[in-house]
Amino acid sequence: MEEQVRSTEEVVESLREALAGVGVVLPSLRVDPVTGASEEPFALVALGRCNVRTAERLASVVRGERPAVGTFAVDERDGRVGEVMGHVGGVVQLRPVAGGREWDCPPESLGPAPSREVLRARVRRANADSGFHA
Repeated sequence: MEEQVRSTEEVVESLREALAGVGVVLPSLRVDPVTGASEEPFALVALGRCNVRTAERLASVVRGERPAVGTFAVDERDGRVGEVMGHVGGVVQLRPVAGGREWDCPPESLGPAPSREVLRARVRRANADSGFHA
């Protein structure tokens, strides 16, 4: 059975899609132009540069942490929505979407945060920052 080798471009696109599926975007991800233009049979993949938040989320995903750092979750004990800031000592650290003090939540008490709840919390924060009160 002959094994097919995917092109470097296909591998880069596959990696881009996989990363996007877990909420990670590497803006500089591409085929390395030097090795891509050479006679090498397999070009290198340039992962590029990213900001600290993206690197932290990528590390969280690679470690298999669920939910990943930088994503949003609901503390099902009281319905609060928070951004996942870390995993320490068997608990997940969450920060309110609108800012504020972090709190700890057992992983089994977490659920996915509906995007409308995240948006609602962000709007409340923006209104509070602007002094607008409806």
